[in-house]
This record gives sequence, structure tokens and C-alpha cells, in this order.
Amino acid sequence: MSAEIVQLVEQAGPYLTAAVGAYGAAVLTRAEDTVADATVALGRRILQMVWRRGDRVGRAELERVVDEAADEQNESYTVAVLGRLLRQVLQEDAELRAELSAMLPTPAAGTVTIKASGDRSIAAQHIGTAITGDGHAAPRS
Repeated sequence: MSAEIVQLVEQAGPYLTAAVGAYGAAVLTRAEDTVADATVALGRRILQMVWRRGDRVGRAELERVVDEAADEQNESYTVAVLGRLLRQVLQEDAELRAELSAMLPTPAAGTVTIKASGDRSIAAQHIGTAITGDGHAAPRS
């Protein structure tokens, strides 16, 4: 798999998750909502673009995956299943890769993405002292 596809899927992931979380399976057919959050709107447009380009079987698979992701209510799972489907579609369609690349914000040079997952997780690029859990006091200097 090309680095370009991996990067596009990573960039699109938060938008897809936000759109599925907000609209569920209706994201594939929902009209633009003028008050929609920009992240949700971009995710919806990406999913609809993939859906419109698919054949009957591809559309059914996308609908199944979006339904499954919406029902799961687990962001990590949603990112994984939507990412897997998007990687597959992008590998097969160079034109779609170009369109998606044009839609996504260009990452700034040196941009760092940090994610924390799970209870009491910490995400930081630079950190001094971090304490998670119960019953701890800050260290004394």
C-alpha cells in the first residue's frame, strides 16, 4: 500500500468518524446542513463521494460498514473499519485519491498528531509531570 493512501486515510479518519457519529447511516444520503460543523460536513462529503462512485455492491458494502460503525459507538472501532474500507477504495481508484487529496486540508510541515485512547490516557507532545489514577498527589519540587 502506498504512503499516499495511508496518509489520506489518516487525514480523512477524524472527518469520517465525526460524520458517522453525527448522522449514522443517514450520512450517505443527508443533504448539506448549513449549521453542520465543518468537520462533520467534510466527513459527510467524503463518504458521499465514495458512495456515489461505487457500484451497487460497493454502495451496499459502504452502507453496511457505516451502519456497523454507527451502531458500535466506539471511536477506535469506527476509525478502523472506515479506514480499512477507504484504503481499499483508494487503492482501486487513482482519480478518487486525487479528489480526496484536494478536499483535505494540507498538513502543515512539522505537524504532529497525538491521540490518547482509553480511560485516563494522556496525549502530549511535550510533558512535564503527568499523573493518572486516583489518590495521587503532585510531586514535590
